[in-house]
Amino acid sequence: MPFHQKPPPSPPVPPAATNSRRRAVDGAAQNPRPRGRAIANAEAAAAAATRRALTPEEVEEAFRRFHAREPEPQGELEAVNAFTLLVAVVLSAQATDASVNKATRRLFELADTPAKMVALGEESVRDLIRTIGFFNTKARNVIRLSEALVADHGGEVPASREVLETLPGVGRKTANVVLNVAFGQPVMAVDTHIFRVCNRTGIAPGKDPLAVELGLEAVVPASYALHAHHWLILHGRYVCKALKPDCPACLIRDICLYEKKTPA
Repeated sequence: MPFHQKPPPSPPVPPAATNSRRRAVDGAAQNPRPRGRAIANAEAAAAAATRRALTPEEVEEAFRRFHAREPEPQGELEAVNAFTLLVAVVLSAQATDASVNKATRRLFELADTPAKMVALGEESVRDLIRTIGFFNTKARNVIRLSEALVADHGGEVPASREVLETLPGVGRKTANVVLNVAFGQPVMAVDTHIFRVCNRTGIAPGKDPLAVELGLEAVVPASYALHAHHWLILHGRYVCKALKPDCPACLIRDICLYEKKTPA
């Protein structure tokens, strides 16, 4: 199966449980503004219970605009194959993509397959990713998942969410990213940005990430499904930010149901 990831672009210009403890790391590393995001997401989840959702026509128009601006959005994690993508996403839990990329450039030069990663060893992996939050746990998980891929899957990354979730450090969000980027499956990987955007805007309100994921699957037109989660992540990262959304620069300001829009 071909690897679909392309080299990550420059950041877009703004537009005119557990397996509990193990899986906790999946959505988690050094979050630049943890309290701000937590507050914003809590507000979004609370609002989801009372706010109406966008109509199917409004959702389609929102994604039409995202597509018109960036037809093929790409994730910002650097990877060269499905295995390095899997490792990068595991390492990105509660960490910035930039910090992960800085650490993994050397790591992936040394080990771009599960067998090479096992040979590299946990201590070396730990030293290479020391700048990333939770590096001890993550190094252990990277070695354990590499061992499992070698022992049980012939050194290949499986294209199955259920199987991916059996690997150490891999939860639903991580599995969905790999399925989408490496295998071209139109699944929705709901992170903190997507959760916030979908609740704020009314695209797919939900009380938790799974509810938002299922909501997106129900409302996103098939023609936009492959890239939907990337558009939403980038929108949340650079426009619909947690503490101060840049509403004047928002492509869907006139459609969005968020009541506290920031002024121009």
